[in-house]
Amino acid sequence: MPLGAARFGLLGGVADLGKLELIETQSGSGVGQVDFTDLGTGYNVHLLTINDFNVATDGQPTGIRLSNGSFISSGYQWANQTGRAGGSFAENRSTSSTYLEIGRLNGNTTNEKLNGYVYFYNLEDSSKYSFLTHQTTYTNEFSAEYMMSFGSGVHPTAEAISGIRLTSTSGNISVSSASLYGIAES
Repeated sequence: MPLGAARFGLLGGVADLGKLELIETQSGSGVGQVDFTDLGTGYNVHLLTINDFNVATDGQPTGIRLSNGSFISSGYQWANQTGRAGGSFAENRSTSSTYLEIGRLNGNTTNEKLNGYVYFYNLEDSSKYSFLTHQTTYTNEFSAEYMMSFGSGVHPTAEAISGIRLTSTSGNISVSSASLYGIAES
């Protein structure tokens, strides 16, 4: 029996669990950050897709900040694994950061772009910590070598989050498109 038919039979009606619902798409060039201040309503999981992110200042990590009415600039914890096309790997982490890192060593030349996705969990739940997981790809500006990063992070305070900021640790950014989705649970 196909999964769709099983869902119909078990639930007594049509279920569309896991459906992506677009909340907002943004782009920007030469801006300090891209802010999403509408997270929709009733989503336990959000997805942010990032296309052609670039920073104006070489060597600046790509990061996320969360808002509880104002953007939070301390107390984040994250850990990432990075890998290079040449075969080397590294772990990057922080237990007291001003942002949630999702990419490392993104450069500022034309072809040095970061692309990827970030899943957010529990943003709207004031009784739980907010978490993220990510997968990104980009080019290292020092060696022009392809890199990837995957990892996770947490804002270790139980509170409702009302906004997401895509930014860099220094300098302006450009992004062709960044789209925020809610994932339907019913």
